[in-house]
Amino acid sequence: MIEGMALRTDFTERLSIEHPVVSAPMGGAAGGALAAAVSEAGGLGLIGAGSGAREVLEREAGIVTASTSKPWGIGFLLWSLENDAIARALDHGPAAILLSFGDPAPYADEIRSAGVRLIVQVTDMAEARRALEAGADVLVAQGNDAGGHAGQNAVGTMSFVPSVVDMAGSIPVLAAGGIADGRSLAAALALGASGAMIGTRFQATHESLVPAAEIKALLDATGADTETNRVLDIARGSAWPARYPARTLRNAFLDAWRDREAELRGDLDAQQRFRAAAAEQDPDVVPIWAGQALDRVTAIASAADVVAEIVAEADRTLTRLAAYRAAR
Repeated sequence: MIEGMALRTDFTERLSIEHPVVSAPMGGAAGGALAAAVSEAGGLGLIGAGSGAREVLEREAGIVTASTSKPWGIGFLLWSLENDAIARALDHGPAAILLSFGDPAPYADEIRSAGVRLIVQVTDMAEARRALEAGADVLVAQGNDAGGHAGQNAVGTMSFVPSVVDMAGSIPVLAAGGIADGRSLAAALALGASGAMIGTRFQATHESLVPAAEIKALLDATGADTETNRVLDIARGSAWPARYPARTLRNAFLDAWRDREAELRGDLDAQQRFRAAAAEQDPDVVPIWAGQALDRVTAIASAADVVAEIVAEADRTLTRLAAYRAAR
């Protein structure tokens, strides 16, 4: 926790945490070490468990439970979720489970009856409505500024969050997409959100699982170097639903196949060459997930320092805005 400072919202009260900062459950980046560090710093750390593969879940949940006694959680991809993944996750005692990219209803009762908070990430208003009907305790409104996968028809975070807040009523909403510092957290709070879920900034931390070469690529790039595409998912043979394209850094393979998705899907030789190069970590092909807030990711830091910096800057920003009102 940041000594003498806390940002209290409906979300922090529901999760019994100090700060409305959540680290996104990024596959290949958000393991137990990152989740534990964020939780220890007063936020809510989430493990990226993807489909819920047993080995990954056991390993990373073991790390986080050995490293913190504070609330933490696990994030899953609904479209690929293994049948017993939720039951196995609950055995580890998370405070929250986040479900994304699919229908949460089949799992809602199991999660909530265990006394665990159900967080559902949504990318459009129809998904938000479905999540509320399923009994979500918290919504995450993800705009198309976000790195990684997002909704095909998603709008920008600044436009999307207020609409979800209005629909959600008393249910807390977290903003996601394009948030990497305290000013953007303060902006999310001004939009009516109860906090923010942050991805790209936490990739560039000492606790992240992201390889050093990919972190360097993130630090060397800007938000203008990112692009939403289906090309890289098609090339790697990913089963991600077409309605959820991904924002990544541009690379040579993407440049070569942009707007040729149908052709790539039928070119098995090109896909094979891609996978062979990706296995060698060729920077011309490897997908590097990154959001549009990349300009504000300029250095590697500890996750605890990232939380501290975000909260301190948000506090300064909110204080400055309050002073504007007082001066009238």
